[in-house]
Amino acid sequence: MRVGLNRWDWRSPARFVESVVAAEAAGVDICFQPVNPLGVPDPYVLAALAAQQTERIHFGTLLETPVLRPAPLAAGSVATLEAVAPNRTMLCYGIGDTAVRWLNRRPATLAELEEATLQARAYLRGERLEVGAAASAFLRHGDPEHPPPVWIAASGPKTLRMAGRVADGVFLRCGTHPANIAHAVAQIDAGIAEAGRSASDVGIGLIVHTIRSQDPAEIRAITRAMAAGFYEYVPTMFDPPGFEWNGPPVHELQSQVWPDFHHASDLIAAGQVVDFLPDEVAASFSFFGTIHDVADQVRRITEVVPRIDILVPHPVPPPGRKIVEYATWIGDELKPLLPT
Repeated sequence: MRVGLNRWDWRSPARFVESVVAAEAAGVDICFQPVNPLGVPDPYVLAALAAQQTERIHFGTLLETPVLRPAPLAAGSVATLEAVAPNRTMLCYGIGDTAVRWLNRRPATLAELEEATLQARAYLRGERLEVGAAASAFLRHGDPEHPPPVWIAASGPKTLRMAGRVADGVFLRCGTHPANIAHAVAQIDAGIAEAGRSASDVGIGLIVHTIRSQDPAEIRAITRAMAAGFYEYVPTMFDPPGFEWNGPPVHELQSQVWPDFHHASDLIAAGQVVDFLPDEVAASFSFFGTIHDVADQVRRITEVVPRIDILVPHPVPPPGRKIVEYATWIGDELKPLLPT
């Protein structure tokens, strides 16, 4: 199981490179970066800079979206990065998150996400696509013999099923409850079967909000904010574990947080808005506690679904300037405790 990190020191390109170099030394396997042109610097430029100063760590987007970067542009960017860091790159798509909301754009539809994934994979394999132009379109650079993989990050059942049909790998964004993990993988497997593929053709990753606090009050609030964030966008995620939303309608609470429960600037306050959520619900959508607590929580997931290839313990709240310390925590300390 490889571990990835998607928070870095973005104060300057030089500081970013320093933080990635330190993360590689600490044992982090993948440098993921969000794609938010208003929030963080260009991920492909930064990755190219860091790639020249590292040897082992891989680079990927978490996540790219066809709303902001059409498939030809995304494929061209990751192919260029692949030339700088051979066999160390990947492209990860999703419907769109904070970057989309900040621009008052709608997230990608399921059809748009599927088309972008298929097109990006085709361009990276050197295929020619008919786009209605005078001639077919194809990527005139890159290495078709070793194309970077294209993954999809998904939560809902339809997106998971589609990802199983068309992606090289799927990141699950469904919390930690075994029922949700098993249900998500079942949707991926259904998509794999529909496409006549093999399970070995599709990697599985897990992105989980991770709370390192030892303060019970902070854990109580932040885990509830994370649970509410999942219900906010995919309310059916409460169904497999048999949970109920036993408070006011979520749309009535959204005016009290911005831009949403997962990304609120004050996660403690956001969690207090949904303090009515039971402990069992709060504990089912995040990792939290000591490093051994987190390792045990990962182990319980792998007992249900052993084929987890990549784990991304997404830090909440963000570690800020302590990012190198967090990288050391997941690389040097957590990774050795994870199932092999």
